[in-house]
Amino acid sequence: MDAKTRFVEVTPENIAEHPQTICYINPKHEHYHLKVDWLKQRHAEGLKVKLLYLEGEKKPVGFIEYVPGADCWRSVSAEGYMFIHCLWTYGKKYQHKGLGGLLLEEVERDAKGMTGVAAVASDGPFMANKSLFVKNGYVVAAESGKDQLMVKQFTDGSPPRFNDWEAELGRYHGWNIIYSRQCPWVARFVEEIGPVIQQHNLKVRIEELATPAQAQKAPSLYGVFNLVHDGTY
Repeated sequence: MDAKTRFVEVTPENIAEHPQTICYINPKHEHYHLKVDWLKQRHAEGLKVKLLYLEGEKKPVGFIEYVPGADCWRSVSAEGYMFIHCLWTYGKKYQHKGLGGLLLEEVERDAKGMTGVAAVASDGPFMANKSLFVKNGYVVAAESGKDQLMVKQFTDGSPPRFNDWEAELGRYHGWNIIYSRQCPWVARFVEEIGPVIQQHNLKVRIEELATPAQAQKAPSLYGVFNLVHDGTY
């Protein structure tokens, strides 16, 4: 990448200046505030959001959200690691230009002194493919179906691991939506689906995962959105 790049860290103080932080949901949307409120609460736990800008571009071309592993919002045990919730690059003309590697390097700098960096990758649609991580020195620590727990260790230590999310499924009877506001689109959709549930007189129990500890016991690896019927995901 020959163009000059810069990172902007989004904080409670400057979030209004960077509406793209909320994954391009219009700031005027009535549910935009849901992720803003969530981010402000999580900031005290060490969560960071950074936007990658290229010289001459008004909008960011990259995004990454990460947090110390003890407070991650996935069904993962990763204490001692920095854990990546989400990363993306935007715009086809900037694909395969090394932007993903720049985002990972930024996390790794902030993880100095920790055991390493971890993330859940997927062959499915919700997260970056493992190839990005492998290309940047990460290895597969665990696998579950299409999902992989990727890790880059800096020092010796116990590797991160998947929690037993399948065992959590048995706690749920009938129809259940279990979600967190970590993903702004999920937070928005859960609010929007409420009137539909009432209109059709559906019996759906909705549970918000309000703390990292609860999210780490979600009935799926992703944790952010779960539709469970009688113990089946």
